[in-house]
Amino acid sequence: MAAPRPRSLALDVFRGATVALMILVNNPGSWDHLYPPLAHAPWHGCTATDLVFPFFLFAVGNALALVMPRLQQARPADFAATVARRTLLIFALGLLLNAFPFVRWDPSSSLAGELVSRDWGRLRLMGVLQRIAIAWGLAAVLLRALDAQPRRVLAAVATLLLGYWWLCVALGDAADPYSLEGYFGTALDRALLGPAHLYRGEGVPFDPEGLAGTLPAVAQVLLGWCVGGWMNDRLREHGSAAPPLLRLFVAATLLLALAHAWQWTMPLNKKLWTSAYVLHTTALAMLALGLLLPAQDAIGDTAPRRWWTGAAAQASHCCAVFGRNPLFIFVLSGLVPRALGLLRWADGVDASGAPRFITPLPWLYRSVFADVGPDPRLGSLLFALANLAAYWALARWLDRRSLYFKV
Repeated sequence: MAAPRPRSLALDVFRGATVALMILVNNPGSWDHLYPPLAHAPWHGCTATDLVFPFFLFAVGNALALVMPRLQQARPADFAATVARRTLLIFALGLLLNAFPFVRWDPSSSLAGELVSRDWGRLRLMGVLQRIAIAWGLAAVLLRALDAQPRRVLAAVATLLLGYWWLCVALGDAADPYSLEGYFGTALDRALLGPAHLYRGEGVPFDPEGLAGTLPAVAQVLLGWCVGGWMNDRLREHGSAAPPLLRLFVAATLLLALAHAWQWTMPLNKKLWTSAYVLHTTALAMLALGLLLPAQDAIGDTAPRRWWTGAAAQASHCCAVFGRNPLFIFVLSGLVPRALGLLRWADGVDASGAPRFITPLPWLYRSVFADVGPDPRLGSLLFALANLAAYWALARWLDRRSLYFKV
C-alpha cells in the first residue's frame, strides 16, 4: 500500500490523537476520581477534555477540503444525494449509539433478573454524531453555494458566529443568557424535540448537542475547511507545508486573542458551544495541526535517525492508526460498554437488603486498578489507559490489514 501524502498523514495523526483523548476521557475507572484536565468544565471554561469534540469538527472540515473539489464538480442531483446519504448515515449511527442495546434490566426484577425493552418514548435524539452529521451536511451545502471561495466562506463564518451571539442575547434571559435556563436553545430544544428526548445529565432536560448550538458548530467545520484548503495549496506550491507555517501560527494567535477578548461578553462554554469557544478551540487545533505538518519531514524514511525523530515517528504512527478508522473506533467505543453492561451478577446486598449487581468493567476496575496507589485517581487513569491500549491494538490490526470503514 502506498505511503499516505504528508498532508494526509498529518490529518490522520491529528484525528487519531483526538480519538485517543476521547477514549481516555470517556472510560475512567470511576467518574468520582478524575484528574482535573480529564474532566469537563462544570459550565463556563475549557479543559483539555473540552477540546475533543471541537477538534473532531475541525478535522471534519480539514477532510472536507480534500473531497470538496469533487463535490463541487458533481451534478446538483448527485451532490444532494451524496450529502444527504452521508448526513443521514452518520446521524443514524448516532441514534444507534443512543438506543443501544435496545433492552435494559428491569430495576424491580428479582435476583435472576429480567430484560425489558428500553423506553423508546425517552430516546435521546441528538448527540455527538448527530451534530457532526448536521454540521458536515450544512457546511458542504454552504461551500457549494458560495463556490468554495475562501473570502465568502470566512464571511459566512463571521455571520454564523456573530448571528449566534445576537440570538443568545436577543432571545435569552436578559439577566443571564448563558445560564442553563436562560439560554435560548434550552427552550428551543424542549419545544421542537420534546423534553423526553433530551439529555438529562444536568438534572433537567437540556441537550449540550442541541439544535441552536449546531450553528456555531457549522462555522467550526468551515474554519477547518479554510485551514485544510490553505495547507493543501501550500503543499502544491512548495511541496511542503512548513515554509508558510508562520502565517498559520500568527492567525491562530490572533484567533486566540479574539476569543479571549470575546469571552468577557460571551464566555467559553462547550455545552452552549459559544462563538468564543469556537474561536478558542479552533486556534488550538490550528496550532496542533500546524506542528504536525513539518514533523512529517522529520520522521520520513530519509530523515536522519536520531532518538527524538524516532520517538516522534512512533508517537505519530501510534496516533495515525486511530485516525484512519476514527468513526469505527468512536462507534465501537460507545457500543462495547453498553453491551458489557448487560452482563451482570450478584455482588452482595445494599443497605435495604435488596440484591446489588456488578458488571464486567466496574468489576475489572475494582479488582485490578482501584487500589494501585494512595491516590484513587491513579487507578482510574490506569483503567482508562488500559481501555485505550485495547482499542489501539484493534485499530493497529485493522490498519495492518488495510481495513478502513467509511461512510
